[in-house]
Amino acid sequence: MTVESSAARKPRRTAAGKAGTTGSGAGTTGTKRTTRTTQKSTDPELVQLLTPEGKRVKNAEYDAYVAGITPEDLRGLYRDMVLTRRFDAEAIALQRQGELGLWPSLLGQEAAQIGSGRATREDDYVFPTYREHGVAWCRGVDPTNLLGMFRGVNNGGWDPNSNNFHLYTIVIGSQALHATGYAMGVAKDGADAGVVAYFGDGASSQGDVAEAFTFSAVYNAPVVFFCQNNQWAISEPTEKQSRVPLYQRAQGFGFPGVRVDGNDVLACLAVTRWALERARSGEGPTLVEAFTYRMGAHTTSDDPTRYRGDEERLAWEAKDPILRLRRYLEASNHADEGFFTELETESEAFGKRVREAVRAMPDPDHFAIFENVYADGHALVDEERAQFAAYQASFADAEGGH
Repeated sequence: MTVESSAARKPRRTAAGKAGTTGSGAGTTGTKRTTRTTQKSTDPELVQLLTPEGKRVKNAEYDAYVAGITPEDLRGLYRDMVLTRRFDAEAIALQRQGELGLWPSLLGQEAAQIGSGRATREDDYVFPTYREHGVAWCRGVDPTNLLGMFRGVNNGGWDPNSNNFHLYTIVIGSQALHATGYAMGVAKDGADAGVVAYFGDGASSQGDVAEAFTFSAVYNAPVVFFCQNNQWAISEPTEKQSRVPLYQRAQGFGFPGVRVDGNDVLACLAVTRWALERARSGEGPTLVEAFTYRMGAHTTSDDPTRYRGDEERLAWEAKDPILRLRRYLEASNHADEGFFTELETESEAFGKRVREAVRAMPDPDHFAIFENVYADGHALVDEERAQFAAYQASFADAEGGH
């Protein structure tokens, strides 16, 4: 299901006039730790279209960007989030069973990813980090291809140009520069397309991200910087990363920033459509801060109980993005129990397919690591290949001796 904007394209305000925009609908956050205070009334509000209780709220600025959404579209967004969460849960289980070396969960961030991912057009280009499983789903990447790198059988698993979805980037923040350079090329080509760079709150402190902001602003690049602020850069809370809300950083670079409720799929869809419309119409970059929460561990090697309390997690579970949309669907009579039952069956079958696909992945050629290092070969690589071959042969000799 691809949700395309039905709102007519129209001129927007300049970057200077839009900087620091917030929409209506008061956003709330849970406590960060048991020793920290709740959000103050003077804190920035979120652009919010669906409350945690599943009630639709009006927003004069962004309602137009979801005005044409149908009940079928809403069910499609819900399905996207449910299947993405099921895939993520299966990947965690596979890692615990020794089938994957590592896995970075997106639990709690489904609305930010599905909403923004469904706002993109086919000709837009996306530069992800390593956690954008929901965006990959929206771009048509086979979910099982995401698992090859974490199983150690390939370096990515898909052709980025097939879906305009770049390979996962492990180096923190570097994809912001890649996206900016690509967007500058798009502008020079005169193409009517936008670019989206995803990164987390921790990556916003990286020099690469600041440099990307500078270049994109100076060259008016058609790029949307989509920051998923999930509150924790591994074990560091956001307030140790920035003295101001992250979206306000855009002001210093000369382009607009907006904070959106990252657990509200409709708001994420609307705000990203707006930002991409700006980019495509030549108005330059935008920073979108999706204010969300990582409900699980940073990766499967992390233990979040060592640095945050249960009260915080429970407060954010009450704002669960999937439950929020389900409440709206039920209250609006846009989905019946048969829809949810059928989706549950599809979800379980999907999990089984993912599990079987991972276990069927062939092991890589042991000597492939030496290929494609130098175009014309290299004496040192040849020497290392020979040493590795002798090492591998030693196992065969040992087995033969027994």
